[in-house]
Amino acid sequence: MKTFTRRETIGLLGAAAGAFVVRPAYAALPKLAKKDTYKVGFAQTESNNPWRLAQTKSMQDEATKRGWQLVYTDAAGSAAKQVADVRSMIAQKVDVILLAPREEKPLIPAVMEAKKAGIPMFLIDRNVDQTLAKGGEDYVAFIGSDFTKEGMQAAEVLTAAVGGKAKIIELQGSTGSSPANDRMAGFAAYIKDHPGMEIIASQSGDFARDKGRQVFETLYQAHPEATALYSHNDEMTMGAIAAMEAAGKVPGKDLIIASIDGTKDATQALIDGKVLVVVECNPKFGPAAFDAVVKYGNGETLEPRLVNTDRVFTKDNAAAYMPEAY
Repeated sequence: MKTFTRRETIGLLGAAAGAFVVRPAYAALPKLAKKDTYKVGFAQTESNNPWRLAQTKSMQDEATKRGWQLVYTDAAGSAAKQVADVRSMIAQKVDVILLAPREEKPLIPAVMEAKKAGIPMFLIDRNVDQTLAKGGEDYVAFIGSDFTKEGMQAAEVLTAAVGGKAKIIELQGSTGSSPANDRMAGFAAYIKDHPGMEIIASQSGDFARDKGRQVFETLYQAHPEATALYSHNDEMTMGAIAAMEAAGKVPGKDLIIASIDGTKDATQALIDGKVLVVVECNPKFGPAAFDAVVKYGNGETLEPRLVNTDRVFTKDNAAAYMPEAY
């Protein structure tokens, strides 16, 4: 009897759901009229790093290409402001809202208020708490990466490189965000079968370079026995590398590093041998997000979770990737 993986099971369930023309919950979602152009609200969470800047540019470029009106807001890292931003978009009567949620729980009011106002919403790159709001019921769909898989891929490459033995410092992303939660869970799920892989310290660096540097510096001083770093994004990784080098340590030798995103700086660090692996999380959501809006406006039934295909970068393929890095 075949045993299905969690991913295969989800795929089978999704296929089964898609066999029906309209799911009852899906039918209750706000409708979107078919139009040549749309007024789209994009509620960005922050703009303090290359990943976010690349994502915003992708959205702006796609809106310009299609001749759509883009109402753009930047929450500057504040969940409360992001809720207010969505409320402003509702007041402006946008056709559809693309929301990159700062955190899973605090953005639930924004999701529910858009639904009540009759404005379809897509969640972009981050999700919300599925016990409080569900794709296909309260918002149309989540479009983004499989963060759990990213954590597992980072763990797999790191485990192989260190022969299954490492004392690991983990730099977590923003507390309460879906990528931080899932990347932590995915990494932990993989190494639980490798008892020699031990996380000895784990703390949030808020996905920020300077915060990552400060947190790593503190954790490494407390745990000089650490031999590896698992960082939830490249910005924190680059901050940690700066801290290592300031302490006279050699990144890639004294500490083996696994990271996630695919920024230009981290890709160069791969080429230079400072980083072992970078699991991609592509920020260029514009085409996929706008295509999803068009499909929904055409009356198509979308799956509640639309997952991007991301790659794994090592020193072997980093140079080939560099021209498209951001």
